[in-house]
Amino acid sequence: MNKFLKALLATVFFVACLLAAYVLHMRYGQVDVVFYSTIACAMVATLVAGALLYLSRALSNFSGLEKGQLLVIWLLLGYAFAISVPTVIDRSLSFYLLEKLQQRGGGIRQDRFQDVFVKEYMIEHRLVDVRLTEQLESGTIEINDGCVRLTPRGERLAGFSRWFRANLLPRHRLLMGEYSDDLTNPFRNSTATVDYTCR
Repeated sequence: MNKFLKALLATVFFVACLLAAYVLHMRYGQVDVVFYSTIACAMVATLVAGALLYLSRALSNFSGLEKGQLLVIWLLLGYAFAISVPTVIDRSLSFYLLEKLQQRGGGIRQDRFQDVFVKEYMIEHRLVDVRLTEQLESGTIEINDGCVRLTPRGERLAGFSRWFRANLLPRHRLLMGEYSDDLTNPFRNSTATVDYTCR
């Protein structure tokens, strides 16, 4: 059996390990953040498949470099799965929109979508709780005496995000039939005076 076929079969074994670890962890384990937990599953699957790679006689004809390359490929596949499947489905407003349309019999009046997002999405998906938990676990915010504040890490990430949004997001983005740069500076028309800041 040639090396390519062996590498392909070993990768199929890795994918099976990844899916098994993911299903077991999501059903029976405690999950702080879906993305981080899925990355942990990918690492476990890489360790299990890597043990097979290094201990199996059938795979002994791979060089050290080839084995290392397979491990890196598996880690990248695990990362791609983590960010492209469970994280997207967990966080995606687009998927929510499709699911909500299905739940409501296939159609919702366009002029009522703001109500759907504010009065249903925020509550059904516990959006505030989920996002605050993710940021706490990421070390970008801290909560003291009922006040949510950025950590130095959060300041750096927010600064990078604002810079990227202003300079590298599309300036002519299609939004409901018109091209706009509104999302390069979403705070452009934000209310100047609010009563919810911390002293």
